[in-house]
Amino acid sequence: MPSLFSRLLFAVALLLLASCDRNVLFEENVRIPDNRWDAANVIKLEAEIPDTAQRYNVYVNIRNAGGYPFSNIFLFLNTTLPDGKRSRDTLEVMLADDKGQWLGDGMGDIWDNRVLFRQQMHFPQSGRYTFELEQAMRQNPLPQIMDVGLRIERADAAAAR
Repeated sequence: MPSLFSRLLFAVALLLLASCDRNVLFEENVRIPDNRWDAANVIKLEAEIPDTAQRYNVYVNIRNAGGYPFSNIFLFLNTTLPDGKRSRDTLEVMLADDKGQWLGDGMGDIWDNRVLFRQQMHFPQSGRYTFELEQAMRQNPLPQIMDVGLRIERADAAAAR
């Protein structure tokens, strides 16, 4: 039977984790089949943005294996607003430094990167936004990319951390 101290410590840990999640409005990561991202495999994510007065930080999440053959990845990020207007951004995400050391958080041969795309972003309309992530590298399919996703968090909450 767990001691009172163990149960208390567990409860505090749960509260801390829950409070961190309240800052996150949206986060979804999609597994890339066979760790080979084909250019035709467009990752489509939908997020409900309720508050046009709120500022948000938008991140791109990428998980790669250590065998990824490049130090960077180019992506297209297509955004469709609730009224149907579209925009397209081209992003370069650095996954390794100049010395070839992987960036991000690593565990074994897997590296997680959360890269800031937009800081203090204002969404002009409330409603459902559609985000599409496409790999834009010359090699197709792109090997050793495991997961790709997006995270949107309240900017004021992120600054408080």
